[in-house]
Amino acid sequence: QMMTYHNPVLLSESINGLNIKPNGVYVDVTFGGGGHSKEIIKNIKDGFLFSFDQDEDAFKNKLPNLNFKLIRSNFKYIKNFLKLEGITKIDGLIADLGISSHQIDIPKRGFAYKFNSSLDMRMNNSSGLTAINVVNEYTEKELSDVFFYYGDFKDSKKIAKQIFNKRNEKEIISTYDLVAALEGLFSEKNKNKYLARIFQAIRIEVNDEINSLKKLLNDATKLLKSEGRLVVISYHSLEDRLVKNLINKGSIDGKSNQDFFGKVTKIYTPINKRVIIPNDEESKKNKRSRSAKLRIAEKI
Repeated sequence: QMMTYHNPVLLSESINGLNIKPNGVYVDVTFGGGGHSKEIIKNIKDGFLFSFDQDEDAFKNKLPNLNFKLIRSNFKYIKNFLKLEGITKIDGLIADLGISSHQIDIPKRGFAYKFNSSLDMRMNNSSGLTAINVVNEYTEKELSDVFFYYGDFKDSKKIAKQIFNKRNEKEIISTYDLVAALEGLFSEKNKNKYLARIFQAIRIEVNDEINSLKKLLNDATKLLKSEGRLVVISYHSLEDRLVKNLINKGSIDGKSNQDFFGKVTKIYTPINKRVIIPNDEESKKNKRSRSAKLRIAEKI
């Protein structure tokens, strides 16, 4: 039953990257179907695994293990929750970012353009902002920014203008309303790619994914022990850039940390010099893995 929920991408590569010590404390900040957590638990004896997920659906996959605790929260609050557990230092952290295939496949969540459903897109069903708010209430400029930064659209102004005009005729409340509002902006041939990027951009905005990731990466850096491992799988160039900056330059904004003498202070040693991507077989089997990029680093 577990496998249908979500095939973890780059599973063995990412678990090996954690370099698990049997008595270490590990955190899986994106529990989802529990694929990564299940593998981590197999390698732990007296250690402990804390997993996080803000989606209540994930709790159906809870692991029956004494060395495991699943915490329902956005991973941006990881530091507070671990503090409550008496944890201030960890041996490794893994994040498999983006959306789980399970979330896409449930029509009512509104993540996918192939089902007609309410435009929701919240990863946490009890948070306030939905995709309906974004599409109908954001200014033209705000919408344009969302599509430019989170969807990599060069013609983001044009998209924003068209949505703005359509919503003035009639509120855009379903996934199909949104697709209809974009009529004429894409060809039948590139329809799927185009809509996937539109939906991705809105989803990142609804869930404040980039700010949450920034906070996670900064907190992870404080929590990791020396020689602790950071393992991140990202699906979007913006996410990957933040991770790469942190590992290579020591800060997410890419400004090098320098000491008084101008010497760059490194925080991490990259374990893989080049980014790890799925092989052809995995890309064929698991569509979602196609854009995956894995980076592994060890804290100095």
